[in-house]
Amino acid sequence: MDRVAEDREGEMKKKTKILVVDDEPIVRVSLANWLKEDGYEVGTAESGAEALRMAAEDGWEILFVDVKMPKMNGLEVLKRVKENQPAIPVVMITAYASVESAVTAMKEGAYDYIVKPFEPDEIRMLVKRILKNREIEEENVALKQRLDERFDGDVIVGDSPSMRQVFALVRDVADADSTVLIAGESGTGKELIARAIHANSPRRYMPFVPASLGALPDTLVESELFGHEKGAFTGAQFARKGRFEMADGGTLFLDEVGEISPKTQVDLLRVLQDRMVVKIGGGKPVEVDVRVVAATNRDLQEAVRQGTFREDLFYRLNVVNIHLPPLRDRREDILPLADHFLHIFASKTSKKVKGFSEEARNLLFTYDWPGNVRELENAIERAFVVVKGDEIETRHLPFSIQSTPSEGGGRALRDMEKVHIKRVLDEMDWNITQAASALEVDRATLYNKIKKYDLKKDGS
Repeated sequence: MDRVAEDREGEMKKKTKILVVDDEPIVRVSLANWLKEDGYEVGTAESGAEALRMAAEDGWEILFVDVKMPKMNGLEVLKRVKENQPAIPVVMITAYASVESAVTAMKEGAYDYIVKPFEPDEIRMLVKRILKNREIEEENVALKQRLDERFDGDVIVGDSPSMRQVFALVRDVADADSTVLIAGESGTGKELIARAIHANSPRRYMPFVPASLGALPDTLVESELFGHEKGAFTGAQFARKGRFEMADGGTLFLDEVGEISPKTQVDLLRVLQDRMVVKIGGGKPVEVDVRVVAATNRDLQEAVRQGTFREDLFYRLNVVNIHLPPLRDRREDILPLADHFLHIFASKTSKKVKGFSEEARNLLFTYDWPGNVRELENAIERAFVVVKGDEIETRHLPFSIQSTPSEGGGRALRDMEKVHIKRVLDEMDWNITQAASALEVDRATLYNKIKKYDLKKDGS
């Protein structure tokens, strides 16, 4: 055993408290002494009642419990311990004649059983196994927490009705293994939705592999997706796995799938059907277990009608369809997104920027955002970089936004008020008293606003 392993084992012994429960003094004392010699903190109990009291109060981490004891037997102790502290490993002590009872105890949740008479080495190995399993479980929990933290950064902001429908669909399809096609204009957040599907699926602890097909020339798309063998073409000095193999067990995100050539469409259809890939220059198919989520900013149904996209591939990809609306069609999400991006940029520096001026918020709300969420994020980043004070004003926003007239500009403040009141009402579940208090108006004023803007509770 190396020094690091010895130190780790010693640390575990210091922290581990073991309770020995047996009505026979010789068994109880002998077992306790062996465990103490190995460096563990050990306590003893001579009855089931005493054992339950000690287990509840003193934080014992492993229990050795005799099956046969007067008044309260070991099976009852096991049952009571597991009801209150199910994670504690309980090892049953049994005579040869009562092995059947010990096996019954295993079915009730016992970790293992030992048969009298037992040897010190047998006890030593059993405790080591329990501690090793505990260490593995703790490492797995820590790993899952770290993996989950990766997804915490992928926050999707949006409370508009159209985005709530998208979120509901994401939840519905996440557990399935069906292929998903995400449609929407550039910058609407298609990859973020694909990552949300992956993060909420049973595949979330396996790879999420993106492939941006529109950014690659046709000659490289097949190599990128399916991989190639050494010497398969000029410049192929090494064998390389494709994105399908990289994503094995996880999710492959095919962005801009509408841009691939007719030949690649045929090859992609074959892989989706057979779940097998053949590398360029290779002859042996490789089996892959991959969930495919594709995205496009093109109208693929129109491309099918025009003969530029295969109909059979379209139906393979379009098992579940999610449409992401452009930002101009969900204006109530613009200002929350702007606040979200400002918070992100502020958290990375010591610069203190508290928010946006009323004029800047008005401009953000009324601008049509042809580049959608991506354009909004870039605009907020630019404003955050150039602002000197604690508030972003219109002059800090990109000139293209300042100089572009917006549809309905004269109604901007009215629209902003309508959206704000509706959001507060929804947050308060349409409790008029609470909403009026949050808006800092009286109930009569709020009722007049509801009537003026013809506001209604969703679903009513």
